[in-house]
Amino acid sequence: MDPLEARSKYVMKGVALYHPVTIERGANAKLYDVNGKEYIDFTSGIGVANLGHANPELIKAAEEQLKKLWHMCFMVVNYKPYVELAERLAKIAPGSSEKMVLLQNSGSEAIENAIKVAKQVTGRPYVVAYENSFHGRGTYGYALASTGKYKPYKTGFDPLIPGVELIPYPYCYRCPFKQEYPSCGLACLDYVKNWFSHTRVPPERVAAFVMEMVQGEGGFVVAPRDYVKELKTFLEANSILLIDDEVQAGWGRTGKMWAVEHFGIEPDIIATAKAIANGLPLSAVIGKREIMENTSPGSFGGTYGGNPVACSVAIKVVEIMQRDRIPERAAKLGDIMRKRLEEMFEKYELIGDFRGLGAMQAIELVRDRRSKEPAADETMRVINKAREKGLLLLRAGVYLNVIRLHPPLTIEEDNLMRGLDILEESIREVVS
Repeated sequence: MDPLEARSKYVMKGVALYHPVTIERGANAKLYDVNGKEYIDFTSGIGVANLGHANPELIKAAEEQLKKLWHMCFMVVNYKPYVELAERLAKIAPGSSEKMVLLQNSGSEAIENAIKVAKQVTGRPYVVAYENSFHGRGTYGYALASTGKYKPYKTGFDPLIPGVELIPYPYCYRCPFKQEYPSCGLACLDYVKNWFSHTRVPPERVAAFVMEMVQGEGGFVVAPRDYVKELKTFLEANSILLIDDEVQAGWGRTGKMWAVEHFGIEPDIIATAKAIANGLPLSAVIGKREIMENTSPGSFGGTYGGNPVACSVAIKVVEIMQRDRIPERAAKLGDIMRKRLEEMFEKYELIGDFRGLGAMQAIELVRDRRSKEPAADETMRVINKAREKGLLLLRAGVYLNVIRLHPPLTIEEDNLMRGLDILEESIREVVS
């Protein structure tokens, strides 16, 4: 049976499929389907394969650990890969505070447990997250409730867990307050401090704010630096923790190891996953020592969290990131991408906005630049044409009209340029 037919017959319909192709193997920034067709990968498996597909050093790390120990629950016995990775994560986390670490399996679990930490340590019942955010759908709890987009993630799951409030994200291109940055004076933050906090949840009842410095599924929306700094000041004044979601934006993607490093603050807790083990199931909650050491023994953990093989690969990921200066390379790739996107913006009215940090770039497609009417159909046409030409892309955004570009950070420059050429060719064909 054809693999796509088998998928249709045996895999539940709730699991969506972006591209109707069956991939058999990968090599750095290229993928090959079962028919031998080659694709340049601008998805990285949704921001996961930052060090490329089938990275030989990571394969070796996995093989060596598989021969020694491939599972033992960390709550039953201690083992070195977990502890060594925890030490490395604590040392590379942003800020000067000492850190402690919890390892889990997925981004959803990382967010779920970060929120549990905040609630348990502060004793406060509420969490505040952002509209148009994405913090996971793998759990029916805080991760899903804090995700700020209803369809498709929350469809049919009402009512969700209580105690999570959503506020507007500083999405300056589509400001919900109809303002323009920076003349707005950060009206969205003023709303939080002077209205939301008086009408919805008072600050003394809030355990934490959960925030992506760059919204991933939301369309690579970058928060203004002064917003983040002023928000942190407000949170500190009210003893509210800041949980920084680095699931998609972390691991060198934005040109720094952590996206939050662009903003000049130190978060209280970081939730990270995806590229941490370049595709093996692993995630981490990294928090300030004074927070993490005040959690109750036995209230956190899991059978598979911090799997020895995944940890060994993640240790090698950290080593390669530092040795090869991968974040610096991402910044250079981002410069190339942004220059091309700016040129496309000048040529094609279909592009309403281009934005991003490092090798996390996006274009938002609109039918009219003045009204900003989302061009969702055109977005899908561009993506489909690009696939036919050998480039895999992903869409994002509340209106599904954003094309996000996040290739492996090890992509060869000629493949990056060829991918950008295909993107432009596809846009040109759609608008002609």
